[in-house]
Amino acid sequence: MLHSISEKVKLEIGGVKQQAFILGEKKENPVLLFLHGGPGSPELPLVFTNDGDRRLEEEFIVCYWDQRGSGMSRAGIPVETMTLEQLIADTHEITQYLKKRFNQEKIYIIGHSWGSYLGIKVVNKYPNDYFAYIGMGQLSNQRLSEQLAFHYMWEHAHKIKDKKAIKALSNYDSTSNRFPELPYIMSIRSSLMNKYGIGITHTHVSMKKVMKQIFFFKGYTLIDKINYMRGSLFSLKTLFHYTLKDDLAKTTTAFELPIYIIHGKFDYQVSYELAKSHAEKILAPKKKFFSFEESAHSPIIEEREKFIETMKVIKQACQ
Repeated sequence: MLHSISEKVKLEIGGVKQQAFILGEKKENPVLLFLHGGPGSPELPLVFTNDGDRRLEEEFIVCYWDQRGSGMSRAGIPVETMTLEQLIADTHEITQYLKKRFNQEKIYIIGHSWGSYLGIKVVNKYPNDYFAYIGMGQLSNQRLSEQLAFHYMWEHAHKIKDKKAIKALSNYDSTSNRFPELPYIMSIRSSLMNKYGIGITHTHVSMKKVMKQIFFFKGYTLIDKINYMRGSLFSLKTLFHYTLKDDLAKTTTAFELPIYIIHGKFDYQVSYELAKSHAEKILAPKKKFFSFEESAHSPIIEEREKFIETMKVIKQACQ
C-alpha cells in the first residue's frame, strides 16, 4: 500500500541494542506501542494473521517491541540490567523515539499480561506521553491469581478424574510463601491451563503449535528464533518476581489518563475476577472494562474482530 509502513528497526535503548517491528496500513494513523507478555515472550509471531483477517494495523501504526532480554533484543543484555526500573526507562525511551519519529505529541500504549504490569507502571509515571492506556489480560495481584488458578485446576482435575493432573499438582503447595516457583510455572501450570481452556486461549492450544508459529515466523532470522527461546527463560528468571510481590489494587490505582481494560472471561492465567475488581478501584479521567465472553488470556487472537472494534471505540473516545 502506498501509505503503509512495514519495518524492522534496530535501536539503542537504555545503552543496549534492541529491536522492534513497526507496522501500519496508513501513516496518518495514531501510533500504538505494544508491550508483550511473558515476561520475555514477544507476540507478533502469535498475533500475525493471514491477509484476509482483520489487523490492528488498520487503526494504528503499531510498534511491536521485543523488550530488553527477549527475542530480537536478547543478545548482549547484562543480567544486572534486567529490572523493573530499567524496563520502565526503556519503555519511556522508545515512546520518545516513536513520538519524534511520527511527529506525535502523544501515542497509545497497550500491555498484555506481563506487559500490562509494565505498562500500568509506565503510564502511572509518565501519563503525559499517552492518549490512553489499554490493559489486556491485566495483572493486579498475580500471587493470588496463581493461587486461584491452582484451586480451579485442582477442583477441575478431580471433577473430570484427570489422575495425571492430580498427581502432578500434588507436588505443589499453593499456600506456601514460595508459591508459585518457576518449575511449576514452566511445567504443569502452563500445560494444564492450556489443556483446560483457561490459559493462552479458551480453545485448547498446545505449546507445540505455539512453538511452530514462532519457528515459521518470517520476520525472525534463525538467531532471532534461538534468542526467543533463550530470552523467555532469561526474562522469567529476572522479572517475573516483580509481579508476585505487588498488589496493584493497593499500590497503583490513581491515573491522569484514560484507562481501558480488555479481559477474557475464561482467563485464569491472569485472573479475570481480580482484574475486574482492580478496575473498579481505579481512579481515572475515563475508564471502561471490556469483557470478552469467548476468550481466555488472548482476546486479540480469540475474538479478533471484537478486539479490533473495541480498539477502534477506544481510539474514537480519545479523539
